[in-house]
Amino acid sequence: MHPLTELLAVATITVLAVISPGPDFAMVMRNSYLHGRRAGLLCALGIALGVQVHVFYTMFGVALLMEHAHGLLTVVKILGAAYLIWIGIQTLRKRVPDTSAAPIAADGGNPALTSSGALKMGFLTNALNPKTTLFVVSTYTQVVNTQTPLSVQFGYGLFMSLAHLVWFGLIACCFTTPALRTAMLKRQRVLDRVIGSALLGLGLALGVSNLA
Repeated sequence: MHPLTELLAVATITVLAVISPGPDFAMVMRNSYLHGRRAGLLCALGIALGVQVHVFYTMFGVALLMEHAHGLLTVVKILGAAYLIWIGIQTLRKRVPDTSAAPIAADGGNPALTSSGALKMGFLTNALNPKTTLFVVSTYTQVVNTQTPLSVQFGYGLFMSLAHLVWFGLIACCFTTPALRTAMLKRQRVLDRVIGSALLGLGLALGVSNLA
């Protein structure tokens, strides 16, 4: 494949994979409207760092990965499903502050989420997502030529992370605009149920899916 064609293919596949709704989107949206822009952006950064986990083991362990692909994907699938289900249940069980008699606080009256906590949530959501595993592995094994210089392959991995960071950073900024966030916090009980159910459903669907 011509280098320019390869670059365009990697870029196109990456963009389509990033903008497809999934656990990453739900997690950034959740943390953004509940805890503010900083939490949303740190969650986006965690997602971008999580992508590097997939890039690393793909670039340095393709042969081993291919030999044990089914077992690895099964383990990642189970861990990812369990994590999403746990977050979904926590969201559904979360008590919503009473804001009917007072203005909505900057944090929505919700317990604070630490910077490391927001970063970790984004990182684990992506690193334990087998669909990202499939996206990265298929890109490097089916699109990227084995003769492509290692520096260029590293560049592709960095682009994948940057694309995730930019997209989910925009999502975080969108859901933390004052008017939208205030409106969402006023409907927090409903949104918690919707997002919690979505995360729970994604986890259950992932748990019973066949990735072989």
